[in-house]
Amino acid sequence: MGNKSVVVDNKQQLVDYLASGCKPKSDWRIGTEHEKFAFCTKSLRTLPYEGEKSVRALLENMSRFPEWEPVFEAGNIIALKGNDGSSVTLEPGGQVELSGAPLENIHQTCKEVGTHLEQAKKVAAELDVSFLGLGYQPKWSVDDIPWMPKGRYKIMREYMPKKGTLGLDMMKATCTVQVNLDFASETDMVRKFRTSLALQPIATALWANSPFRNGKPNGLLSFRSHIWTDTDPDRCGTLPFVFEDGFGFESYVDYMLNVPMYFVYRDGKYIDASGQSFKDFMAGKLPALPGERATLQDWEDHLTTAFPEVRLKKFLEMRGADGGPWNRLCALPAFWVGLLYDDQALDEAEQLVKDWSLADNEYLRERVPYTALNTEFKGQTIGDIAMDVLDIAQGGLKRRGVVNSQGQDESKFLEPLYTIAESGQTQAEIMLKEFETRWKGDIDQVFKDHAY
Repeated sequence: MGNKSVVVDNKQQLVDYLASGCKPKSDWRIGTEHEKFAFCTKSLRTLPYEGEKSVRALLENMSRFPEWEPVFEAGNIIALKGNDGSSVTLEPGGQVELSGAPLENIHQTCKEVGTHLEQAKKVAAELDVSFLGLGYQPKWSVDDIPWMPKGRYKIMREYMPKKGTLGLDMMKATCTVQVNLDFASETDMVRKFRTSLALQPIATALWANSPFRNGKPNGLLSFRSHIWTDTDPDRCGTLPFVFEDGFGFESYVDYMLNVPMYFVYRDGKYIDASGQSFKDFMAGKLPALPGERATLQDWEDHLTTAFPEVRLKKFLEMRGADGGPWNRLCALPAFWVGLLYDDQALDEAEQLVKDWSLADNEYLRERVPYTALNTEFKGQTIGDIAMDVLDIAQGGLKRRGVVNSQGQDESKFLEPLYTIAESGQTQAEIMLKEFETRWKGDIDQVFKDHAY
């Protein structure tokens, strides 16, 4: 599967591409990604791409660190590439994302996050710039946020409003933390996909951290999560087919072949193919590029244009959590590794969700962004279930037994989540209380109190 320029002429190649992600447990890795808002410390405005205090300046200054190579598109620096498989990239509204290297344990993940934040803060301080860890931009409207100069974003920005009302909010004003995890076989992938998809609302509740919009409470605890319900029904949602008998790599390929395309990348340029069919592309009948045939690289690109709560590539991506403070960036990989990388924990997690219906999944997807841990479900609350899920994850991490130099195992990274679950108070609810009391209704305080 090494050569991505291979022309795709049958569906089996696409299935084999996903299946090539299967690897023995000894080779399983943990890839953590997190986004944050960069803002001007004085004006609190989100950074433009150009200028003295800008995203470009941030990336150029970070590229001075020896481990980073700058990446350019049409002459603009748009990313940094690390020598270990990590990268720093830009989201459409200038959110800065660290895509971590594939690491063996959460201690390494936390060290990586810490090193990145130290570097980013050092460079930001020189520019009088700061970072904010929230799920949604609390003060500025979408129109106030500048676009970044990336070709694929121009295509998406023109297409998004045709499909839903919140797509541009998703692009420019949200931040998330996610983790990418491996599977051993198709059967293992299916178990992990179903279990993590059902449990994604638990993560949404525990990480809920986006209660403000345009300077005021927005009526939700995770507005970021809610945004995905009105972005584009063709490429978002709870994927009911994942729970059907016979689900496997081929079913996901069928789903992706029905997701309309955004673009084709050729010779350093993004060609607008929005709304067109990948099946037509395979047949050489794509209106945007008549006669051109799809390659495995095009398929890899296309897989990045669907946004369900769990996404399948050659690994599984957990996508249900709001961005947040430093300690919760290490907690997310700990949560999912504890649940999915230990056999007993995966068994217990499967048992927990086995009686949840598709209607239950839809209900949780809809309600949890509003009421988080207080969401009523099957005679208890999501907060009660979150405690059970944390206990399963803790057991999984303890059995993994990966300790740091102080002899602590990875379960220590769950501590901030236990604090949230035991108190029943999400970060969003704490901030709403601060907004009403200490901040006296002044949203500007969030940039002081919750900057990295």
